[in-house]
Amino acid sequence: MEKEFVFGHQNPDTDAIGTAIAFSYLQNKLGYNTEAVALGEPNDETAYALKKFGFKAPRVIKEAAPEVKSVMLVDHNEPQQSVSDIDKVKVTHVVDHHRIMNFNTADPLYYRAEPVGCTSTIVWRMFNEFGIEIPENYAGLMLSAIISDTLLLKSPTTTDKDKKAVEALAKIAGVDYKEYGLAMLKAGTNISDKSEEELIDLDAKSFELNGRNVRVAQINVVDLPEALERKEAFLKAMDASSKDNGYDMFMLLITNILDSDSEALVVGSDETKSLFEKAFNKQLSDSEVKLPGVVSRKKQVVPPLTDAFNA
Repeated sequence: MEKEFVFGHQNPDTDAIGTAIAFSYLQNKLGYNTEAVALGEPNDETAYALKKFGFKAPRVIKEAAPEVKSVMLVDHNEPQQSVSDIDKVKVTHVVDHHRIMNFNTADPLYYRAEPVGCTSTIVWRMFNEFGIEIPENYAGLMLSAIISDTLLLKSPTTTDKDKKAVEALAKIAGVDYKEYGLAMLKAGTNISDKSEEELIDLDAKSFELNGRNVRVAQINVVDLPEALERKEAFLKAMDASSKDNGYDMFMLLITNILDSDSEALVVGSDETKSLFEKAFNKQLSDSEVKLPGVVSRKKQVVPPLTDAFNA
C-alpha cells in the first residue's frame, strides 16, 4: 500500500501535531501506511508535550505531491490552511472540528466532523469504536491536544465528550490532567524571547469572508499588560504582514489563560475595522479593544466575523 501523509494545518498547534501523530498510529493499526508530518515547527507548548511523552517532532514538509499521491487531514479542511500543493494530491480522510469551507474532492472520502473542543476528542472516540488500545504515550499526546484547544476545559468550545476524553486519557497516561495541563499551557506563554513577527505567525489562520482575506492570530499569555507593552510593535508587524500577504484585515487575539479574558489588536481598512466593530458590538480605540471571556477563535471570533462580513 502506498504511503499517505497525515497532517494538520499551517502554523500547527498542539492539536494539529498531536492529533496527526495519534491518527497516523490509528490508521496504521487499521492497515494503512501513513506518516505523520507537519506544516511547520512545533511551538513551545507543543514541544513541551512532545518531550513529556517521548515523541520527536514530525518532519516539516512544504509540499506533499513530490512524495505521496494521497493525504489525510486533521484539524482543518480549508485549502488556504493546508499544504501549499493540496490541489495536487488526493484527500482520502478528514477528521476535523471546524467549519467546512471551500472544500471539494473529485472522489468520495472518509469525512468526520464533530462540534467538539478538539480533534483529538474525535480520534479518541474512533480508537474506542475500532476497539484499538491507546498506548500510554499516545494517550498523553491526545490529552495535551484537548487541554490546549479547550484551555484546560475552560473554553466555551468544551463539551461533555471532551471532558470524558480528558478523564479517560489522563488515566491511561498516568498524569493529573489539571496539574500537567497548567504546566503545559504555561510553557506556551513565554513570549519574551520571540519577535513580534514570530508571535503573530505562531498560531494564525486565514479565512475567506465574503471575498475578503482575513487573518486571525492568537497568542496565550499569563501577563496581559506586559504583552500589551509591545502593542505598537505588534501593530507594525501586522500591518507589514497584511501588505506582504494581501490580508484585508489582521486581528491578533491576546488571551490570558489564567482568567480567560482577551484583548484584540486590529489592522485593516476603515471598512474592515467597521465590520469588526459590528461583529463584536464594540468600538476600537487606537486599534485595540477588550474582549472579556473571548478565548476561542473557532467559536467566539470567526462566527461573528463571518456574520458581519456577509451581512
